[in-house]
Amino acid sequence: MKKRLSAIVGVSLLILLSACTSQSNNAYGPMGNLLLAEPEPVNTRSQMAIARYNHILSQAPLKEHERAELLFQRGMLYDSVGLSGLARYDFVQALQLKPDMAEAHNSIGIHHIQQMDFIQAYESFDSTLDINPDYDFAILNRGIALYYGGRAELAVSDLNRFYEKDKKDPYRVLWSFIVEQYLNREKALANLASYRKELDNESWATSIVDFYLGKINETAVIANLVDDVKSQKQLNDRLCEAYFYLGKYHSDLGNEVKASNYFKLSLSTNVFEYVEHRFSRVELARLRERRKESRTEADKS
Repeated sequence: MKKRLSAIVGVSLLILLSACTSQSNNAYGPMGNLLLAEPEPVNTRSQMAIARYNHILSQAPLKEHERAELLFQRGMLYDSVGLSGLARYDFVQALQLKPDMAEAHNSIGIHHIQQMDFIQAYESFDSTLDINPDYDFAILNRGIALYYGGRAELAVSDLNRFYEKDKKDPYRVLWSFIVEQYLNREKALANLASYRKELDNESWATSIVDFYLGKINETAVIANLVDDVKSQKQLNDRLCEAYFYLGKYHSDLGNEVKASNYFKLSLSTNVFEYVEHRFSRVELARLRERRKESRTEADKS
């Protein structure tokens, strides 16, 4: 990691966690186990790199494939600092110069999911996999797009394929479960319990799977993610992920207020490049739409 937490910060973190875990939910409300992130600052190196790319792209004589690669790299940097509109523009420009750039198709596909343009998202990920059939994360992203687009039956195939490529990865297990439960929750839970046996116990995210299985509570998830943290950046990354998956858990059970709070906490980390951060906004939009539909139904009755 780029920097180490100071001893004082480390001790403070443990004290805060101890305070969280020692209080009951009755005292602090339904989310009394929270550990708040210090929002990730915009990376100075990323800003300087963007400035260098700007200079090269405007001044240097470049071949089309070289310009496409630089545009893609600058787009990735824009995404990492939260400038999604500029990132998307660069990805489009890169593909115009180099249509067979699998990475750019995948990246713009994620933007389509965020905008809920699911048909275009499918096309982007299909293009990625046509160019590179072994592009693992395009398989995951297409499955997620199909899930958000209301095609869970098709999504399961992609997510199971993604899982098969690394059975020790808890994130792959989580996404398989998230989608499978929409088809058959009982079967999905049975599969989750079976998949748990293969997971890497050294990965802190395995505790999220244990939470989904009802083996531990939310406070234990937070305790596990803090256990071996070496930097503020690592802490924010983990909080971004944990709060997203806790939000998904509560959203799928209909606990909308708690789910909404968790998604907002994931966003508060400013870990813009993580899919958990990106899809937290999608989840919040889905919750708002769900509430709107409920009000409409109530008005009709």
